[in-house]
Amino acid sequence: MYCTTIRRAASLTTKPLNLQEANAALLPPKPLFRQILRSHRNLPTEMRFLGDDYVKAEFRRHKAVTNPIHIIGFLSQWKLYLQALPASEGTQKSFAGQKLDPGLLEKMSPEQLGQLYELMNATKEVWSDSGSGRSESEERKDLGKP
Repeated sequence: MYCTTIRRAASLTTKPLNLQEANAALLPPKPLFRQILRSHRNLPTEMRFLGDDYVKAEFRRHKAVTNPIHIIGFLSQWKLYLQALPASEGTQKSFAGQKLDPGLLEKMSPEQLGQLYELMNATKEVWSDSGSGRSESEERKDLGKP
């Protein structure tokens, strides 16, 4: 069973997965959840509320998961998200996010792609309401449309 577990997790990373190292680098769910919510305090108000709701919903959905590989993947991705957030209030303007890896998009299920699409639409509404100053052509460029 151990070899199967490693083989399943290998598709998530480019280097071999060492479960002991991964476990040592991860935060337990509650402290990670709290740190993410604290980091959201540094975001603009609209983004903070959207982010808080999304994080709370995701952690609730994954509360009863028992598969260790799924738990490690979930916690590691949220830790990466936490590291990408601005660390202090002075860095609000510097947070711009990142583009998704095309390989990651290919691995997503239709349900995950639907959630991602809904999240994209919700964030567009937030930014259009606040008057982000972006032109329509810039938004199309981010979506990969001509």
